[in-house]
Amino acid sequence: MRVFLTGGAGFVGGEILRQLIEAGHLVRMLVRPGSESGLAIREGIEIRRGDVTDPATLDGALRGCEAVIHLVGIIRENPARGVTFERLHVEGTGHMLAAAAAQGVRRFLHMSANGTRENAESPYHRTKWRAEEEVRASHLDWTIFRPSLIFGEGSEFVGMLADLVRRLPVVPVIGDGRYRMTPVAVEDVAAGFVAALQTPAAVGQTYHCCGPADYAYDEVLDLVGAAVGRRRVPKLHQPVFLVRPVIALFDQLPRFPITRTQLTMLLAGNVCDPRPWAEALGLSLHPFPEALSKILKKG
Repeated sequence: MRVFLTGGAGFVGGEILRQLIEAGHLVRMLVRPGSESGLAIREGIEIRRGDVTDPATLDGALRGCEAVIHLVGIIRENPARGVTFERLHVEGTGHMLAAAAAQGVRRFLHMSANGTRENAESPYHRTKWRAEEEVRASHLDWTIFRPSLIFGEGSEFVGMLADLVRRLPVVPVIGDGRYRMTPVAVEDVAAGFVAALQTPAAVGQTYHCCGPADYAYDEVLDLVGAAVGRRRVPKLHQPVFLVRPVIALFDQLPRFPITRTQLTMLLAGNVCDPRPWAEALGLSLHPFPEALSKILKKG
């Protein structure tokens, strides 16, 4: 199958690209000028330069493909550069849907996020919901994926926590550290996308993509500590009411580690039941503690 892939230079996209090639699919990738260096694989793929926010660059780009895997999304806005949730999530998805319909591509696999809902507190999730609504309203054979927190080798999440645990005698934690998450391996998310391409029953489905177990944030820090050889990870819990105004003051700074939107999503938790997704697509999910140990031992 010839698959048109957006977001292939990203963390998840690189793994999906690898698995698509391994499965024998032909891949045509949309690549923004200047982002070629992020490609995990170069051989066996066809590059089309363009941008989902510029529909003119999509003219004819999808022709001859049988499916689209649309991954483009951001976790942090930069309005000064025109990088916003509205532009990337909503407008970009609309442009891709229009291009697929106009160029005869019926199958459309869309990356959303766990926690997405109409009246979500975070603008990230609200714009993801509006993008989903556009997908559902299309006349394409769509499938929507809602992953929770994705981890894997090279993921920012694992790298950041490991760095904190290694360097700091006491690790700061926002709030009580009891908010829960269900980390899912990037290999499993990618395998779900690839399997869905040839699973007719996946058409019209929305899958919540989580790992096999959930953990409190404090427990995640302890697991990271065990993986890097630290028997005990002392934690300093900081009241949310003290942290929130500091984040609001500095969240426009690109190097500041967390934004108001990310804080909202962190405190809300990120859990789901992975069984319907895993069973429908024949997935065997990687347990977080074992996978974490392998990732950090490599590092």
